[in-house]
Amino acid sequence: MKEKLELILKNATQEINNAKLLQDLENVKLNYLSRKGELNSIKKNLKDLSDEDKRIIGSLANKVSNELEELIASKSEELYKVELNQKLNKERIDITLPSDVRPQGKVHPLTQTINEIVEIFQGLGFSVMPSEYSPEVETEYINFDMLNFPPDHPAKDMQDTFYTKVAPNVILRSQTSGAQIRQMLNQTPPVRVISPGRVYRCESVSARKNNLFHQIEGLLVDKDITFADLKGILNEFVRIYFGSARPTRFRASYFPFTEPSAEVDVQCIMCGGKGCRTCSGTGWLEVLGSGMVHANVLKNVGIDPEIYSGFAFGMGVERLTMLKYAINDIRLFFNNDIRFLKQF
Repeated sequence: MKEKLELILKNATQEINNAKLLQDLENVKLNYLSRKGELNSIKKNLKDLSDEDKRIIGSLANKVSNELEELIASKSEELYKVELNQKLNKERIDITLPSDVRPQGKVHPLTQTINEIVEIFQGLGFSVMPSEYSPEVETEYINFDMLNFPPDHPAKDMQDTFYTKVAPNVILRSQTSGAQIRQMLNQTPPVRVISPGRVYRCESVSARKNNLFHQIEGLLVDKDITFADLKGILNEFVRIYFGSARPTRFRASYFPFTEPSAEVDVQCIMCGGKGCRTCSGTGWLEVLGSGMVHANVLKNVGIDPEIYSGFAFGMGVERLTMLKYAINDIRLFFNNDIRFLKQF
């Protein structure tokens, strides 16, 4: 049995030295050191030996076992380093090589403009109206009647408004102004909100018009609000949005839900007021509509016009984006042409 142990040590040592992979060492452990290995078989048969032989053979078996475990541990560390270096060399990354240029997504220019305008008015003390007050599918009653539109107003014609088949007098909203009605019905003054959103009109699509576009509605109602407050807020908006103070003018206009009403023009960005094709030679560009909230609108929502007054304004997001970035075709915003969008 002593000779057998010496042979096991010799053979196992040779196999360990010849091992090329960590798996080879695992095989040696299974063959010689596992419960079913050769050394364990010898240890099981010690019971058949005399006490003196048990002491000698048992001690030798333990010595062989310990030597093999030390050899396997040493060889295992050596092979691990070899395999690790091979893997590192194979998977090495040359960080000096230029990386692949992968296009990154960007925020759409219209969304950028909406975010910018919202941030400006939040800085002026306005909050964003809850989305539930500004649905895109609206009733004719909210979109027109509550806003003081007369029954025969041309805006109600099928040529201007999209009527749905959901129910009688249910439409796709033609303006965001209906949102101010819902806001005033759910909040007592003071009210100071803005409402961004999409609107729909039966328009012939062209470089300047689309049947879907975006508006931002603003509303302020409180005691002692005057047209001077409206002018101050809008002039400050123009200054911040266009990056510098620019001449503005307020032209008398008409909207059923405001009185007095005014269109706001800004000095032409392209020619500085000298006159060009963009401004049709006038030196001015229209940017938004505004006015003092009509007394009838306040009465419709249960606000006493003898105590409270307010102003409202609405602006087209596409128009403001086109003016700021000198874009000449509104359709570019909706064509999903990456060559156009990546410029922003």
